[in-house]
Amino acid sequence: MFLRKKGSRPGTRTWVTGAVAAAATALLLSGCAPADGGSSSGSSGDTLIAYTGQSGDYQINFNPYSPSQIGGIGTIYESLFFVTNVNSDPYTPLLGTEYTWSDDGRQLSVTLRDDATWSDGEAFTADDVAFTFTMLLDTPSLNNGGFDGTVEATDDTHVVFTWDYPAFVSGPTLLGRTPIVPEHVWSGIDPTTDVMEKPIGTGPYTLGNFKPQAFTLTANPDYWDGEPAVKNVRYLSLSGNTAGADALKAGTIDWQTGPVPDIENVSTTYPGYDAITIPQNQVALLTCASADLGCTGPQTDPAVRQAVYVALNRDQINSLAFQNTASEISPTFALTTTQKDLISSAVVEPVAPSTPDPDKAGELLEAAGWVKGSDGIYAKGGESLALTVEVVTGWTDYITAIDTMAQQLKAAGIELRVSQSSWNEWTDKKGKGTFQLAIDGLGQGAASDPYYLYDKYFNTEFTAPVGEVAPQNVARFSDPDVDAALAVLKATSPEDTATRQAQFDIIQEKIVASMPYIPVLTGGTTSEFHSDKFTGWPTLDDLYAFPAVWASPDNAQIFKSLKPTGE
Repeated sequence: MFLRKKGSRPGTRTWVTGAVAAAATALLLSGCAPADGGSSSGSSGDTLIAYTGQSGDYQINFNPYSPSQIGGIGTIYESLFFVTNVNSDPYTPLLGTEYTWSDDGRQLSVTLRDDATWSDGEAFTADDVAFTFTMLLDTPSLNNGGFDGTVEATDDTHVVFTWDYPAFVSGPTLLGRTPIVPEHVWSGIDPTTDVMEKPIGTGPYTLGNFKPQAFTLTANPDYWDGEPAVKNVRYLSLSGNTAGADALKAGTIDWQTGPVPDIENVSTTYPGYDAITIPQNQVALLTCASADLGCTGPQTDPAVRQAVYVALNRDQINSLAFQNTASEISPTFALTTTQKDLISSAVVEPVAPSTPDPDKAGELLEAAGWVKGSDGIYAKGGESLALTVEVVTGWTDYITAIDTMAQQLKAAGIELRVSQSSWNEWTDKKGKGTFQLAIDGLGQGAASDPYYLYDKYFNTEFTAPVGEVAPQNVARFSDPDVDAALAVLKATSPEDTATRQAQFDIIQEKIVASMPYIPVLTGGTTSEFHSDKFTGWPTLDDLYAFPAVWASPDNAQIFKSLKPTGE
């Protein structure tokens, strides 16, 4: 493990290792060293140290609508309600207190609380809500949720959203995944470029101190729901998963999400900690798939993507990279646990094969004109079938998965290379399309319904030509039939299951054939948390939020629910 020594001058690198690193880590993570960006309020007992997997320096960005934002959603900026995709409980009121749909789904009326203030002391009103949604309408690059209705503040505590079609499916995103921003601040900035170094929100936390290696969120004493018991949340950067496991072993972090040695026995291997695993995050090889939008490389050929898919030994990947915490995945990206009834009956293989079929991979490639060379690797038109996968430095589980896949694909005549970079660079490559493959997880969207994943990752509206930032659909996938099916789903009541299934059938047929995101496994998202220091963590019996440290706004709901054991 390597850490930059405190006090190093900019432009110089002084590295420490071993026992010295452990001591430096303890000081860095203690949360009570103001000279290093800690908060003067609270104590180490009520300071939660969070490690999200960040490797490399943080670049300040608390704009909740920026693709490279580093935090603040849920903690600094709140939505109208808290909506999670791990349960079907009623939405939890935040800035909104109640909502009502019209019978035809064309109008949504929301009542707002009258006791919330912005962290600079200004009153929160319905005008802020109307401003936020109008900003999204006026700035398509920020409108990731696809809001296309109208919004009106009828008085200080009421807003009305109106559409010219039934918009029931817009509810979870509009109500629970749209951070509300202050009009009196944001009306004077460019929301597409401003990184909001001094964010103003209504949430339970405000930005304390920021350093490239760590930053602190401090409890908001004027929060409408009362000041949280966790007084400081400190985010830090380490060198990767191994460093995270080392910090867990040393007891110097309180919450992380990711693999650790002996993951099946966290409570005994890491005294004072417990773990929870949720099968939710679908691991895939994201491809820059569309030559029409500027993608280049062998992965733009659907036959190559299909060949990679059938050549993987998923059982081996699960064992070597994920300690058998992952599970099966459907090529439709509908969860095989809670959404299996929505998988089209026309899909011949509703679950990805667990063992490889290199012969089938060869048949797919050769039918598309690829020819195996004397070196055992396929080529076409003078181009070798060599693919590069982007991954964040230090993400050991993903790196191991890539190394394992490289050996498997070589047997099928495909060369796979790995390119490690910082999180910032990895994010930039995905967003701008300057990559061939990238390993990542496809999230479930605002609610437990495949519509939201399809809309997020397969909608032409959310992609862009290579060189421009694609807000969600980084594969550059575009299909008019899929877009049309998504439009129908958007206008269909959730109770009309027959109409919805017909659209799911269309979408699934297209994405299984094209495979712009190559399914690997459904990741068992495992989080380790300091149960001896804080109580109130989610459990399988009380899964009130998705317990991944990087999952916003769920993490904010967890921060608010925790209590230091010393109280």
